[in-house]
Amino acid sequence: MSQIEESVEVAAPLSAVYNQWTQFEEYPRFMSGVERIEQRSPTLTHWVTQVDGVRREFDAEVTEQIPDERVAWTTVGGEVRQAGVVTFHRISDDRTKVMLQLELEPHGVTEQVGDKLGFVRRQAVGDLARFKSFIEKRGTETGGWRGQV
Repeated sequence: MSQIEESVEVAAPLSAVYNQWTQFEEYPRFMSGVERIEQRSPTLTHWVTQVDGVRREFDAEVTEQIPDERVAWTTVGGEVRQAGVVTFHRISDDRTKVMLQLELEPHGVTEQVGDKLGFVRRQAVGDLARFKSFIEKRGTETGGWRGQV
């Protein structure tokens, strides 16, 4: 298993940043390699990804969700094996720190080599930077789910 820990500071209020993170179907707008996400229930999503020509489909289940604090998940089907948590930290009224902790199991030789070369970590850093840019340019979230799991 590989472990990744990264963070980004976003120039937006904590509740707006958290709300945007809960909009899973918007992830393809800022996550590279994510083609589509379907929200199947409040806690279950279906992902379609394509990275370097390799297409994967899997389900992920939200295992814990506390508004304005954290969203945790684990995969429950398909070839992808990962679990993670994103936490949200108020820095000021208009600045929020987003912290990602991700644990994943690279599948096959190509993914293992890519992981060893830092590809997965760079992708996580890039995704967080694109998330930051996405919400800062919009000035507001596209929606939000305030339920608790």
